[in-house]
Amino acid sequence: MLFPPTIAGSLPKPGWLAETEKLWPKWKLEGGALEQAKRDAALIWIKLQEEAGIATVSDGEQFRTHFVHGFLETIEGIDWDLKTKMGIRNNRYVVDVPTVTAPPKRSRPVHRDEAAFCREHATGHLKFTLPGPMTICDTLADGHYGRRADMAMAFAEILNEEALELEAAGCDVIQFDEPAFNAFMDDACEWGIATLERAARGLKCRTAVHICYGYGIEANIEWKKTLGDEWRQYEQIFPAINASKIDQVSLECANSHVPISLIELLPDKELLVGSIDVASNKIETPEEVASVIETALGHADAERIQPCTNCGLAPLSREVAEGKLRALGAGAELARKRFG
Repeated sequence: MLFPPTIAGSLPKPGWLAETEKLWPKWKLEGGALEQAKRDAALIWIKLQEEAGIATVSDGEQFRTHFVHGFLETIEGIDWDLKTKMGIRNNRYVVDVPTVTAPPKRSRPVHRDEAAFCREHATGHLKFTLPGPMTICDTLADGHYGRRADMAMAFAEILNEEALELEAAGCDVIQFDEPAFNAFMDDACEWGIATLERAARGLKCRTAVHICYGYGIEANIEWKKTLGDEWRQYEQIFPAINASKIDQVSLECANSHVPISLIELLPDKELLVGSIDVASNKIETPEEVASVIETALGHADAERIQPCTNCGLAPLSREVAEGKLRALGAGAELARKRFG
């Protein structure tokens, strides 16, 4: 299929599962009832994605409350009671974060069984997302290593253990979310990409890295206002990412100030071109999605373009998210008719 649509990752939690329209929602159930409800929510979103024409679906991160800490909850070596005040994304916002006090270690597989459940019910390609090593280190305080690059490499090793199990469970794409790449461009090139490759070592499925300017939350929206008329952060990191072993790059294009010509710096990668704005409740038209694809065609081969969401849709309402999924699928179909 030309222009096969996919999503960046998260989708809203149903109101019976967790708080709605929040980035850090609280579960409304516990124990076995919670685990069953998570699976029910994932199943609903898998089917809704497929009905919308999404070619590579995900669980919508229904199994975790937050894309980073949800993965880390069962990891040993993190003291969740020892809170440290820390600036996230290069001091974009300050929060109290857990502290790493020992080498990280998985106490058990985190998402293997959940991925197997999704594989059983998804009829097409299945993606599972994991937080990237650099972004993990940007949401935890270092009380053990003394050097962020060393801590990132340690987390890359356990991410690799998890990713290999997700692949064995039937995932076609493993995506690592690295929004921190856009906040620490020098570090991303110096050691971030090396830790990303370590996390993906040995995978035979497709691998992706998602880099964006963040969810459509107030802190990110205000930060974007400071970036000027053109957002050129990608320009600094794309050449190094293109030289990496990662197969796909997910980036923000719709209603952003990113010059889409920057995708020319990724000639060897599949491009998950963000065609859905996650910072607005406005539901795009298929024509608007097709227009983003058409613009991308001026800078990349059609066979490498996969229309995608800019970022996760978790903070939005379910109604808006469903509408955006339908627009994404219909826009890709329209582009196939026009440019196929």
